[in-house]
Amino acid sequence: MKILVAQDGSETSLRAIRHLIAHVKWFREQPGVELLFVHPPIPIGLATKHVSEATLDAYYREEGEQALAAARRLLDEAGVKYSAHIHVGPVAESVVRLAGELGCDLICMGTHGRGALRNALIGSVATKVLHLSALPVLLAK
Repeated sequence: MKILVAQDGSETSLRAIRHLIAHVKWFREQPGVELLFVHPPIPIGLATKHVSEATLDAYYREEGEQALAAARRLLDEAGVKYSAHIHVGPVAESVVRLAGELGCDLICMGTHGRGALRNALIGSVATKVLHLSALPVLLAK
């Protein structure tokens, strides 16, 4: 089994990691874990006109590494093997696309649990992933 675990560096997203670690014994064999951070693209405009592509790539990489640091630490301490990925793009769409490309069987992610009304007004990455994914999605609240 291969599980994509989406991370954004928040305490909420770390709950998904903790949940996975706590339940890794559910699986006959330790699952493969694909740890993913997706950075929304910076809109092209005045700021990006004056910043080199290399500088922008370095920024995305640094932000991604910072967002994944705590999750990496937890997985390392638990002895869970993983591969880490940093991508730039629309978050929910990228999570679903990359889960398919990486051959994952399950998507695991945290949710802020803000409620239906707030999600209807502003949207939610978790809600979008649920709607877009053909794979099962495990939400840790």
